[in-house]
Amino acid sequence: SGHILLPLLFFSFTTLLKAHHSQGPGHILCLFINNQWQDAASGKTFPTINPATGEVICQIAEADEADVDKAVKVARDAFRLGSPWRRMDASHRGLLLYRLADAIERDAAYLAELETLDNGKPYAVSYTVDLPNVVKFVVVFRYYAGWADKWEGKTIPIDGDYFCYTRHEPIGVCGQIIPWNFPLLMQAWKLGPALATGNTVVMKVAEQTPLTALYVASLIKEVGFPEGVVNILAGMGPSAGAAIARHMDVDKVAFTGSTEVGHLIQQASGSSNLKKVTLELGGKSPNIILSDANMEDAVEQSHFALFFNQGQCCCAGSRTYVQADIYDEFVERSVERAKRRVVGNPFDLKTEQGPQVDQEQFNKILGYISSGKREGAKLMCGGGVAADRGYFIQPTVFGDVEDNMTIAREEIFGPVMQILKFKTLEEVVTRANDTKYGLAAAVFTKDIDKANYVSNGLRAGTIWINCYDVFGAQAPFGGYKASGNGRELGEYGLDNYTEIKTVITRNKPFI
Repeated sequence: SGHILLPLLFFSFTTLLKAHHSQGPGHILCLFINNQWQDAASGKTFPTINPATGEVICQIAEADEADVDKAVKVARDAFRLGSPWRRMDASHRGLLLYRLADAIERDAAYLAELETLDNGKPYAVSYTVDLPNVVKFVVVFRYYAGWADKWEGKTIPIDGDYFCYTRHEPIGVCGQIIPWNFPLLMQAWKLGPALATGNTVVMKVAEQTPLTALYVASLIKEVGFPEGVVNILAGMGPSAGAAIARHMDVDKVAFTGSTEVGHLIQQASGSSNLKKVTLELGGKSPNIILSDANMEDAVEQSHFALFFNQGQCCCAGSRTYVQADIYDEFVERSVERAKRRVVGNPFDLKTEQGPQVDQEQFNKILGYISSGKREGAKLMCGGGVAADRGYFIQPTVFGDVEDNMTIAREEIFGPVMQILKFKTLEEVVTRANDTKYGLAAAVFTKDIDKANYVSNGLRAGTIWINCYDVFGAQAPFGGYKASGNGRELGEYGLDNYTEIKTVITRNKPFI
């Protein structure tokens, strides 16, 4: 099946290169600023790597502070009072988002191939999971397209002879920094609400996975967004990302990534212009299996909760707590399931698990596996490299994990399952909350009273009951504690991109 897809991918990728005016063997994809493809001011480039082979796909223009300045300037100009974007009817903003969704849907097969090439996730996942969540009706772009002319203020009956109302106005220039684990989806999560509410955007995409975001940039121009409204840069976090975070003319920053970088962005906001900040950060999410749960379903859902997307998921169920009287059976079944997991060529439709995104993540995960063995966890399966080339790691399961072990405290972001034992509900809720993170959690049980008790007690932004990783554009997502602040998706996601203006008019005639 991979052999069928690759010729189409090569043809389409060549088309993308031509769109960027790239020539010769050192293909370079440019920055998207003011609806134009531009070289980096420094002339610097960096390679983007195919994680399945370790080979260079092409070169990418590397944005730094000078390029961020240029992008912010055109975004500020596009946001000026009286600009085509500011004068555009809200309903027409929504129409542009619908058109963008249509264009992405038209090119869905190619975008899925490009995502797999650059990120390493199986093509079957790119096409059946990532793309539908970007374009299908009422999801992300289409969902927020519908909100564009419905984000209304209120009339307020204040005391006296006055008429009071509120306006929901765009914040201004929004800096958006997205991660590499779900490049297309995270781009949609950020662009949808920002554009629906009338903001302009300077987006820095992850240096590991810039290809799909740059292709979407070409579609943004194609469907008719005005110049300067959306600007997309590839670059490094310490240079381009930091320049966005501290820029005095950026009014708001949205970031998805590690908690460590989230701290830096919050600090940059405080030391610059106090720009608004929303953060969706790391997690160490507890997945709690009670003794009355459906065993077969709980094992399969827990496997999915951890291993989905090569374990590279901020809300992965990475602490699997299993009640003592079913612990041994659950571990045995989980090990059997992990051993059946198909690791290999991400363009093979039978593949369940592709490579990790890059060498750095590959080494980091192997280091955590060594830590687990060293600290006394029991390696039940996996634990090693899964291929001669590329960044493939065997599906790995640890049993007899204790709460104080490194693998139970820190975010591994890889295909490493940790299974812990508990006895009572009170105990497991206390232990599950004993973490700096609070992004997500799950509980598996047939007892609704137990489900409600556990879900009410867990301090996390999303709780799944008898399921895992269920998302909807309508449902807000975000974290407690060090997992971030603010919410993305749903009506709540619009708040992050809106200023509330109160207008009070004297309601008494002059005589």
